[in-house]
Amino acid sequence: MAASSATASWGSTEHPAGVVRPPRGPFAETLSAAAALTVAFAATRRQSTGMRRTLTLLSAADARTVRAATLREATCAVSAVRRAGWYSPGRTACLEESVAAVLLLASRRLGVRWCHGIASDPIRLHAWVQTMTGDDVAEPFSTRAYTPLLTNGDRHHQPR
Repeated sequence: MAASSATASWGSTEHPAGVVRPPRGPFAETLSAAAALTVAFAATRRQSTGMRRTLTLLSAADARTVRAATLREATCAVSAVRRAGWYSPGRTACLEESVAAVLLLASRRLGVRWCHGIASDPIRLHAWVQTMTGDDVAEPFSTRAYTPLLTNGDRHHQPR
């Protein structure tokens, strides 16, 4: 039987995290993103309760929002998180990045949809954020191969 060249991916093959240095950006925004990334690390690290804690955190963040983030606002947040992740000593992959981006935007009372999905052949998992209009934020076209299994942030946002 021939060995298969396909391997399972946990989303890290979609983005060269930690391999390609993100472009420079505002220091204050990168610092805020580092704080959001620290909270995301704390929520996702526990093996037995990590996903439950992550979903609880995402729901709490969504409850703070008063309006949907624009594509530009969301892209700036994801970029800031990726810059902060470059300097992180820990694993910074799609799950941590997407949760931190939601938290960073929620700190500004802006909402996005968080998605966690699966693609097949070979089976791969990925987490990402979308605008409320369904645009994938700072994601390659290949993200469309993923079917969202879990989403958070689908409530209607109305300006207050």
